[in-house]
Amino acid sequence: MSELFYLKECSSTNDEIPGFLLYGNADFIGLHTFNQTQGRGQYGNRWTSAAGQNVAYTLAAGISNFRLPDSLFNYYTASLIRSFLANLTGLPVKIKWPNDIILKGKKIVGILIEKKKINQKTYYIIGAGFNVLQEDFDGISNAGSLLTQTGNRFELDGFTSQLHQFLTEQLRNPPSAQEVMEAFNAHLFRRNEISVFEIEKERQNGIIRHADEQGALWIELEKDGLRSFYHKEVKLLY
Repeated sequence: MSELFYLKECSSTNDEIPGFLLYGNADFIGLHTFNQTQGRGQYGNRWTSAAGQNVAYTLAAGISNFRLPDSLFNYYTASLIRSFLANLTGLPVKIKWPNDIILKGKKIVGILIEKKKINQKTYYIIGAGFNVLQEDFDGISNAGSLLTQTGNRFELDGFTSQLHQFLTEQLRNPPSAQEVMEAFNAHLFRRNEISVFEIEKERQNGIIRHADEQGALWIELEKDGLRSFYHKEVKLLY
Protein backbone atom coordinates (compact mmCIF):
# COMPACT_ATOMS: atom_id res chain seq x y z
CA MET A 1 0.00 0.00 0.00
CA SER A 2 1.23 3.50 -0.83
CA GLU A 3 -0.05 7.06 -0.58
CA LEU A 4 0.85 10.17 -2.55
CA PHE A 5 0.27 13.67 -1.18
CA TYR A 6 0.46 17.05 -2.92
CA LEU A 7 1.40 20.54 -1.76
CA LYS A 8 0.75 23.59 -3.92
CA GLU A 9 4.04 25.07 -2.69
CA CYS A 10 6.70 24.17 -0.15
CA SER A 11 10.30 24.92 0.73
CA SER A 12 11.52 21.31 0.39
CA THR A 13 9.57 18.08 0.04
CA ASN A 14 12.32 16.27 1.98
CA ASP A 15 11.77 18.65 4.89
CA GLU A 16 7.96 18.47 4.73
CA ILE A 17 7.54 14.68 4.43
CA PRO A 18 7.86 13.93 8.20
CA GLY A 19 4.57 15.72 8.83
CA PHE A 20 2.77 13.41 6.43
CA LEU A 21 4.19 10.30 8.09
CA LEU A 22 2.12 11.20 11.17
CA TYR A 23 -1.11 10.56 9.27
CA GLY A 24 -0.37 7.87 6.71
CA ASN A 25 -0.30 4.14 7.42
CA ALA A 26 1.09 3.01 4.07
CA ASP A 27 4.39 1.21 3.50
CA PHE A 28 5.44 4.03 1.17
CA ILE A 29 4.36 7.65 1.50
CA GLY A 30 5.12 10.14 -1.26
CA LEU A 31 4.90 13.92 -1.39
CA HIS A 32 5.22 16.17 -4.41
CA THR A 33 4.95 19.78 -5.43
CA PHE A 34 5.37 21.74 -8.64
CA ASN A 35 6.70 24.76 -6.74
CA GLN A 36 9.62 23.98 -4.44
CA THR A 37 11.30 27.15 -3.19
CA GLN A 38 14.33 25.89 -1.27
CA GLY A 39 15.32 22.52 -2.70
CA ARG A 40 18.49 20.84 -1.46
CA GLY A 41 20.97 18.66 -3.28
CA GLN A 42 23.79 16.38 -2.18
CA TYR A 43 26.22 17.68 0.48
CA GLY A 44 24.46 20.98 1.04
CA ASN A 45 24.16 22.00 -2.60
CA ARG A 46 21.10 23.99 -3.59
CA TRP A 47 18.64 22.78 -6.22
CA THR A 48 16.55 25.48 -7.88
CA SER A 49 13.32 24.68 -9.70
CA ALA A 50 11.13 26.90 -11.85
CA ALA A 51 7.56 27.05 -10.49
CA GLY A 52 4.99 25.06 -12.43
CA GLN A 53 7.54 23.53 -14.78
CA ASN A 54 9.19 20.77 -12.75
CA VAL A 55 8.46 18.10 -10.15
CA ALA A 56 9.92 17.92 -6.64
CA TYR A 57 9.13 14.48 -5.25
CA THR A 58 9.98 12.72 -2.00
CA LEU A 59 9.26 9.13 -1.04
CA ALA A 60 9.54 7.85 2.54
CA ALA A 61 10.31 4.14 2.88
CA GLY A 62 11.00 2.33 6.14
CA ILE A 63 14.54 0.94 6.16
CA SER A 64 13.34 -2.32 7.76
CA ASN A 65 12.02 -3.26 4.29
CA PHE A 66 15.54 -3.37 2.84
CA ARG A 67 18.65 -5.45 3.37
CA LEU A 68 20.87 -3.39 1.09
CA PRO A 69 23.57 -1.20 2.70
CA ASP A 70 23.12 2.55 2.29
CA SER A 71 25.53 2.92 -0.64
CA LEU A 72 23.76 0.20 -2.60
CA PHE A 73 20.32 1.56 -1.75
CA ASN A 74 21.44 4.88 -3.24
CA TYR A 75 22.61 3.10 -6.39
CA TYR A 76 19.40 1.08 -6.60
CA THR A 77 17.25 4.20 -6.32
CA ALA A 78 19.23 5.96 -9.04
CA SER A 79 18.88 2.88 -11.26
CA LEU A 80 15.11 2.78 -10.70
CA ILE A 81 14.68 6.43 -11.64
CA ARG A 82 16.88 5.87 -14.68
CA SER A 83 14.74 2.90 -15.73
CA PHE A 84 11.52 4.87 -15.28
CA LEU A 85 12.77 7.67 -17.53
CA ALA A 86 14.20 5.28 -20.12
CA ASN A 87 10.84 3.50 -20.32
CA LEU A 88 9.00 6.81 -20.51
CA THR A 89 11.14 8.35 -23.26
CA GLY A 90 12.36 5.30 -25.14
CA LEU A 91 15.84 6.83 -25.07
CA PRO A 92 19.15 5.84 -23.46
CA VAL A 93 19.33 7.37 -19.98
CA LYS A 94 22.54 7.35 -17.93
CA ILE A 95 23.57 7.74 -14.29
CA LYS A 96 26.31 10.24 -13.53
CA TRP A 97 28.00 8.89 -10.42
CA PRO A 98 26.84 8.91 -7.75
CA ASN A 99 23.22 9.74 -8.53
CA ASP A 100 22.50 12.40 -11.16
CA ILE A 101 20.41 11.32 -14.13
CA ILE A 102 21.62 12.26 -17.61
CA LEU A 103 19.65 12.35 -20.85
CA LYS A 104 21.46 13.21 -24.09
CA GLY A 105 24.36 14.68 -22.13
CA LYS A 106 22.26 16.92 -19.87
CA LYS A 107 21.37 16.53 -16.20
CA ILE A 108 17.60 16.23 -15.85
CA VAL A 109 17.31 14.77 -12.33
CA GLY A 110 19.12 15.31 -9.05
CA ILE A 111 18.64 12.89 -6.16
CA LEU A 112 19.12 13.37 -2.42
CA ILE A 113 18.64 10.43 -0.03
CA GLU A 114 18.63 10.93 3.74
CA LYS A 115 17.90 8.71 6.75
CA LYS A 116 15.57 10.10 9.40
CA LYS A 117 14.05 8.68 12.56
CA ILE A 118 10.42 9.72 12.84
CA ASN A 119 8.06 8.41 15.53
CA GLN A 120 10.56 5.72 16.60
CA LYS A 121 10.86 4.42 13.03
CA THR A 122 13.78 5.01 10.66
CA TYR A 123 13.08 5.89 7.04
CA TYR A 124 14.95 6.39 3.84
CA ILE A 125 13.83 9.81 2.63
CA ILE A 126 14.27 9.69 -1.13
CA GLY A 127 14.14 13.15 -2.67
CA ALA A 128 14.36 13.78 -6.41
CA GLY A 129 13.99 16.90 -8.51
CA PHE A 130 12.84 16.31 -12.09
CA ASN A 131 13.31 18.95 -14.78
CA VAL A 132 10.24 18.34 -16.91
CA LEU A 133 9.11 21.48 -18.76
CA GLN A 134 11.81 24.04 -17.98
CA GLU A 135 13.66 25.46 -20.98
CA ASP A 136 15.84 28.25 -19.51
CA PHE A 137 18.56 27.24 -17.03
CA ASP A 138 20.27 30.62 -16.58
CA GLY A 139 23.33 29.63 -18.56
CA ILE A 140 23.98 26.32 -16.79
CA SER A 141 25.32 24.45 -19.79
CA ASN A 142 24.97 20.90 -18.45
CA ALA A 143 21.32 21.22 -17.33
CA GLY A 144 18.33 20.14 -19.38
CA SER A 145 14.78 18.86 -19.04
CA LEU A 146 12.57 16.22 -20.55
CA LEU A 147 11.20 18.94 -22.82
CA THR A 148 14.56 20.22 -24.05
CA GLN A 149 15.97 16.72 -24.54
CA THR A 150 12.95 14.99 -26.10
CA GLY A 151 10.75 17.79 -27.44
CA ASN A 152 7.79 16.27 -25.56
CA ARG A 153 5.61 18.12 -23.06
CA PHE A 154 4.73 15.79 -20.19
CA GLU A 155 1.72 16.57 -18.01
CA LEU A 156 3.04 17.01 -14.46
CA ASP A 157 0.26 15.25 -12.54
CA GLY A 158 0.32 12.18 -14.77
CA PHE A 159 4.11 12.08 -14.74
CA THR A 160 4.21 12.10 -10.94
CA SER A 161 1.51 9.45 -10.56
CA GLN A 162 3.35 7.11 -12.93
CA LEU A 163 6.65 7.75 -11.14
CA HIS A 164 5.18 7.03 -7.70
CA GLN A 165 3.51 3.83 -8.87
CA PHE A 166 6.68 2.58 -10.56
CA LEU A 167 8.99 3.28 -7.62
CA THR A 168 6.73 1.81 -4.96
CA GLU A 169 6.15 -1.35 -6.99
CA GLN A 170 9.87 -1.85 -7.65
CA LEU A 171 10.98 -1.07 -4.10
CA ARG A 172 8.79 -3.83 -2.70
CA ASN A 173 11.13 -6.47 -4.16
CA PRO A 174 14.69 -5.15 -4.21
CA PRO A 175 17.28 -7.28 -6.04
CA SER A 176 20.54 -8.69 -4.72
CA ALA A 177 23.62 -6.54 -4.17
CA GLN A 178 25.26 -8.06 -7.25
CA GLU A 179 22.25 -7.23 -9.42
CA VAL A 180 22.22 -3.66 -8.12
CA MET A 181 25.89 -3.17 -8.99
CA GLU A 182 25.53 -4.74 -12.42
CA ALA A 183 22.58 -2.50 -13.31
CA PHE A 184 24.27 0.64 -11.98
CA ASN A 185 27.55 0.06 -13.80
CA ALA A 186 25.78 -0.94 -17.01
CA HIS A 187 24.33 2.56 -17.30
CA LEU A 188 27.16 4.60 -15.79
CA PHE A 189 27.64 7.90 -17.62
CA ARG A 190 30.87 8.04 -19.69
CA ARG A 191 32.07 4.64 -18.52
CA ASN A 192 35.02 3.38 -20.60
CA GLU A 193 35.26 6.74 -22.40
CA ILE A 194 38.12 9.23 -22.18
CA SER A 195 36.95 12.14 -20.03
CA VAL A 196 38.43 15.14 -18.24
CA PHE A 197 38.43 15.20 -14.45
CA GLU A 198 39.25 17.86 -11.90
CA ILE A 199 41.18 16.48 -8.91
CA GLU A 200 42.48 18.85 -6.23
CA LYS A 201 42.06 21.78 -8.63
CA GLU A 202 44.11 20.08 -11.34
CA ARG A 203 42.74 18.62 -14.57
CA GLN A 204 43.66 15.19 -15.86
CA ASN A 205 42.39 12.83 -18.53
CA GLY A 206 41.00 9.52 -17.37
CA ILE A 207 38.53 6.72 -18.01
CA ILE A 208 35.75 5.70 -15.62
CA ARG A 209 35.99 1.94 -15.11
CA HIS A 210 33.34 1.12 -12.49
CA ALA A 211 31.67 2.01 -9.21
CA ASP A 212 32.06 -0.36 -6.25
CA GLU A 213 29.83 -1.54 -3.42
CA GLN A 214 31.42 0.88 -0.93
CA GLY A 215 30.26 3.86 -2.98
CA ALA A 216 33.60 4.68 -4.64
CA LEU A 217 34.26 5.39 -8.31
CA TRP A 218 37.32 3.81 -9.95
CA ILE A 219 39.02 5.91 -12.60
CA GLU A 220 42.06 5.00 -14.70
CA LEU A 221 43.96 8.27 -14.85
CA GLU A 222 46.48 9.30 -17.49
CA LYS A 223 49.16 10.16 -14.92
CA ASP A 224 48.21 8.34 -11.73
CA GLY A 225 46.85 5.02 -12.95
CA LEU A 226 43.78 3.32 -11.45
CA ARG A 227 42.47 5.17 -8.39
CA SER A 228 39.26 5.21 -6.38
CA PHE A 229 37.38 8.35 -5.34
CA TYR A 230 34.46 9.22 -3.14
CA HIS A 231 32.00 12.02 -3.81
CA LYS A 232 33.50 15.51 -3.83
CA GLU A 233 37.02 14.11 -4.29
CA VAL A 234 36.74 14.22 -8.08
CA LYS A 235 34.70 16.23 -10.57
CA LEU A 236 33.79 15.00 -14.05
CA LEU A 237 33.88 17.88 -16.54
CA TYR A 238 31.32 17.48 -19.34
